[in-house]
Amino acid sequence: MITVDQSYQYCMKVARSRAKNFYYSFVLLSAQQRKAMCAIYAFMRYCDDLSDEPGATRAAVDQWRADLEEALQGRFTEHPVWPAFYHTVRRFGIPHDYFRQMIAGITSDLEPRTFETFEDLYGYCYQVASVVGLTIIHIFGFDTRSALPLAEKCGVAFQLTNILRDIREDAERGRIYLPAEDLRRFGVSEADLKAGNRTPEFLELMRFESARARGFYNDSQLLLDLIHPRSRSSLWALIAIYSRLLERIEGTNYDVFSRRVRLSLFEKSWIVLRALSS
Repeated sequence: MITVDQSYQYCMKVARSRAKNFYYSFVLLSAQQRKAMCAIYAFMRYCDDLSDEPGATRAAVDQWRADLEEALQGRFTEHPVWPAFYHTVRRFGIPHDYFRQMIAGITSDLEPRTFETFEDLYGYCYQVASVVGLTIIHIFGFDTRSALPLAEKCGVAFQLTNILRDIREDAERGRIYLPAEDLRRFGVSEADLKAGNRTPEFLELMRFESARARGFYNDSQLLLDLIHPRSRSSLWALIAIYSRLLERIEGTNYDVFSRRVRLSLFEKSWIVLRALSS
């Protein structure tokens, strides 16, 4: 049986190798908070892999869901994430339903996706991203429930940024996350997205969606004042990295088809240094 310490070591290894943006904010936390963030990340990473890897099946997701329910009761299957995950959930009092929502979100990704309205998309963003924000503020620490809706909005901002960055890759998988009502409004077809057509209509659509994402970043700014002071630099860095990614998308004039937009190691390291000095 794997020990809790061995489980945390596994989770930290996963976070270091896979958390391209999140991990930079982890280093600003206390040792126990950092370990907890890695445990939550490792759980989320495996959830995502279950829906994104070739040959993903509903049976595998259903088994993971069953394993989650066992783990939440302190009974672990052989996957090395569970002891650290259970320890983190108990230590920080994280509501169990957040993890059920995450699995519901990735289950919906097993089939090609389209969304008719932004309200529909918001529900998906809540399941795959807002619940992440709601989870990690329990690790950050907060004293007022008014932090919860702000963490929800922050998660939506991050997910909308990811959606704009990954339009090409998602379209190739049959996933069109931009609302159909928006595509019609701006005269962009699913075929345009799959073909990578950067038409004037597409650019107008992207400006609209980018402004929407920016609005969620703005709406969630007060969250920084509501979490415990020792954690604020980490959250500031996380928001700065993702909002900078949105700026980079805008700065390329929404050229998300020819290459994956990303921040350099230097840029992310500089943000962390700024967070340390702020």
